[in-house]
Amino acid sequence: MTTNDLPVIAAVDGSAHSRQALDWATLEAVRRGLPLLIVHVRPVTGQVDEEAGRRGAEELLAEAARRSALLAPELRRSTLAPLDFPSAALVSLGRDASMIVVGSRGLGGFRSLMIGSNSLATASMASCPVVVVPDDRPAGDGDRPGGAEEFTDIVAGVAADESSEAVLEFAFATAASRPGARLRIVHGWTMFSSMLAGGPVLDRREAAGSAARTLAELTSGWHEKYPQVETVREPVNGSASRTLVTASATAALTVVGRRKGGESLGLGLSPVAQTTVTHAPGPVAVVPC
Repeated sequence: MTTNDLPVIAAVDGSAHSRQALDWATLEAVRRGLPLLIVHVRPVTGQVDEEAGRRGAEELLAEAARRSALLAPELRRSTLAPLDFPSAALVSLGRDASMIVVGSRGLGGFRSLMIGSNSLATASMASCPVVVVPDDRPAGDGDRPGGAEEFTDIVAGVAADESSEAVLEFAFATAASRPGARLRIVHGWTMFSSMLAGGPVLDRREAAGSAARTLAELTSGWHEKYPQVETVREPVNGSASRTLVTASATAALTVVGRRKGGESLGLGLSPVAQTTVTHAPGPVAVVPC
């Protein structure tokens, strides 16, 4: 299997959140011309008979495959039901995937939480991009396969360092697969971040100009690689995470880098990525970098 054939993985568990993630993954696989692998991880537990668990998994995957076929009959799809801990299985499968798509919460999720522990753990450890899809449909719509997206913009959050390369690659490729999509490249800055980067520390206008120049340097050369993608650069004075959460409300997808930096807090994600994936109202792609 070549890199261009690596599947889009859709993780399903029977919840409304995973059904919406399946719909999103199905349409994304079609856009990118990739196969779809629908995965249901059978949890390791002594409370369920193994044979009964296997039959239940087969029924769940068959229903997921039927749902996916309603959206994209021509799509190449397969199913898999490994016996493992959910995040461990997905991280392992992600080594041979183009991306993993998960719902923001599963069957055991609490309504007070925007993202479940398995989704967060997968986004924190996978070697491929992980897309977290929230269930934003009105009550009663969860059983109907999704159609066209309400928004078309792709938002990419970039930092003033080398971590932005992987984020931009994924964001440009995503926008290029969606005819007419605009890519908004967002860089949040503050006087404090300007100081840390060795920029102006007292003059806000100079700091704004420095942020704009930094963003231009980070994105130079990408238009030549993806000339079909309309690009908008947005240096924004404000918290990076708050800026991205706000931008995600009108985006088809928000792309952030996983970046190191949260380990001291016990996180696999940087604080910006953690906040964005936890609070964004729209789908978020977490890209290893």
